[in-house]
Amino acid sequence: MTTFLQTLETFFWNVLNRPGLSDIADILIVAIIIYELLMLTRDTRGSAVLKGLAMLLVIVGISNLFGLTALNWLLMSVVNNGALVLVILFQPELRKALEQIGRGARIETKRRDTDKDEATRIIDEIIRCLQDLSRRHVGALIVFEQKTGLQDIIENGIGIDARITSGLLENIFEPNTPLHDGAVVVRGDRVIAAACLLRLSDTTGVGRDLGTRHRAGLGVSEISDATVFIVSEETGIISMAEGGRLVRHLDEASLRQVLHGLYDTDQERDLRASLLHFKQRRKGAHDEQQTDKKA
Repeated sequence: MTTFLQTLETFFWNVLNRPGLSDIADILIVAIIIYELLMLTRDTRGSAVLKGLAMLLVIVGISNLFGLTALNWLLMSVVNNGALVLVILFQPELRKALEQIGRGARIETKRRDTDKDEATRIIDEIIRCLQDLSRRHVGALIVFEQKTGLQDIIENGIGIDARITSGLLENIFEPNTPLHDGAVVVRGDRVIAAACLLRLSDTTGVGRDLGTRHRAGLGVSEISDATVFIVSEETGIISMAEGGRLVRHLDEASLRQVLHGLYDTDQERDLRASLLHFKQRRKGAHDEQQTDKKA
């Protein structure tokens, strides 16, 4: 017990008396890295693994404190190979983190400008398409490429490279047609590819009422900065996935706001901030539906 108290006293003395400016900066950087790691693994299977590793370190400390030599040796053997273990266990999260760092450091190339009339036409065509598909309960998955290139996804689909029109998109997603199964990728003012296969999201917080199409939309939004529109085949509800977050029950005004953020060259919008607005709309729509059912 005396040894423990002496160790504790030494620790607090070092914390209070030794740190300099560089030490404080070092601690802050490590704290930020740990915080970002926690945020990165939140709502994924990696969070459970991280908790397990934390418990392992606690047990190592306890075994060392009470002189449990054999247990301490066994656990330290695992900890000493921790770098390799972490790479294996956190491969999806590490890939996501590196992609986010790459997007942040990327030199932004100038987008091909879309004139105002053409942007208005594209927005109207996409909204008409989504509303028609929603009314007929035809499933759809449309991915809008942003800064992060989606060439690997485009290559596993069927190349189209056509002008955006409501008729084209609706025909692509028409059931029992060759291209209806998969995602459409849009780059600027062109439909680049159809029948593209997407990686499914590993997020555990997705509702059971959401199917493969929604998980695929979330998956591509987690590994890129793409904006994804999803039409549910079962309910006809229009949803948007962006930044690993899903917003449902989008109406025409919400769709127009997002699409103006994608296509307006004069007035760029912050889509992430807009998500809060959409959530409020979704909650209001849900409350209205519940009221109508009770009535």
